[in-house]
Amino acid sequence: MKKILLVACLAAGSLYAQKSDISAKNVQKHITYLASDELKGRGTGTKEEKMSADYIAKYFKEIGLQPKGTNGYEQPFKANLDTVHVLDARNVVGFLDNGADRTIVIGAHYDHLGEGYQRGSLIPDSKGKIHNGADDNASGVAGVLELARHFAKNKVKEKHNFLFICFSAEELGLLGSKYYANNPTIDLSTVNLMLNFDMIGRFDSNKAITVGGWGTSPTWGQVIPPVLERDKMAFKIDSAGAGASDHTSFYVKKIPVLFFFTGVHGDYHKPSDDIELINFEGEAKILNSVVGIVNAVDKLPNRLEYRETAMPMARNMSFKVTMGLLLDYSFNGPGIKVDGVSKNRPGEVAGIKGGDLILRLDKYTLNTIYDYMGALGKFEKGQTVEAEVQRGADKLTLPVTFK
Repeated sequence: MKKILLVACLAAGSLYAQKSDISAKNVQKHITYLASDELKGRGTGTKEEKMSADYIAKYFKEIGLQPKGTNGYEQPFKANLDTVHVLDARNVVGFLDNGADRTIVIGAHYDHLGEGYQRGSLIPDSKGKIHNGADDNASGVAGVLELARHFAKNKVKEKHNFLFICFSAEELGLLGSKYYANNPTIDLSTVNLMLNFDMIGRFDSNKAITVGGWGTSPTWGQVIPPVLERDKMAFKIDSAGAGASDHTSFYVKKIPVLFFFTGVHGDYHKPSDDIELINFEGEAKILNSVVGIVNAVDKLPNRLEYRETAMPMARNMSFKVTMGLLLDYSFNGPGIKVDGVSKNRPGEVAGIKGGDLILRLDKYTLNTIYDYMGALGKFEKGQTVEAEVQRGADKLTLPVTFK
């Protein structure tokens, strides 16, 4: 125990030597542009989303990052809006090469709901209404840009390289991050950790910031509390490595992750998620603390240990029961596609495997993730239901007992 505490204290103490310079003014500049009416909500595949990508790429170039897409800073890919419509999307990728054998990935999605024609809006009659997405997720992109500037310009050569990625098509099912994780432009075996920022613009000093991914490495419990306590920042933890944001795509590749999130609010996925509600000072405070966490990790002599965690369902929904499944949010049915299964959870005990399609739970037909969440809400602990599963050419009926 003394050894562990000593490592944590030494790492935390060394943070004071390198002061972060991320300011509310810079955060505000990025969010004000990305969440402006000019960009019309940054819908995937729109010309306004391309304008956002150009803004990000230009900034990466200005601060001296190497282009690390497949077309300069861009990594183009096809995003399925549904079974008919295919959109031209692009991730934006920049690299800070410190000549190290380990890399830290820092990312956020830059797409949002556009003018309400793509799915996801939580207001009726959403079509034609700009969803600016100031918190979701111009705030996260601003975080990536300012962290990129800090590490590129701090005149320190860290023991890690840095890969900065702004993902497209997150709102359509984590498509951009999943595409990158399956088509990486660096060797993923060199990645030591991935940090994801999604909705970090509503920090309230009277509440706690959520730090997700806590269970994906035992190191997080050593290096994070000294930094956040030093900065007088209340926090709560979420152990899960998977969730409804882009860190999931790296967690399934067995990479430790962290997910920073200031909470769901009444403006989530509505046109009212706008810049006047953003706490720019609060976001800058979060990012300066993140610099401290990164510095602490950078001082550690060894790679982080990866650990598998339980798999939650969604940010703003809770259930009496779960199956312990990681789902493919990009799959367009019929059925829901399983990407991974947690050990000793009801799904694994029933015999469900990665790659399976679950077509039915009890009497409930599953065609979307929302069908699945709706069905789970009907079940109780101790109940056994039938799952109809398609595995290749075989159709199976498996009994699922909820614990």
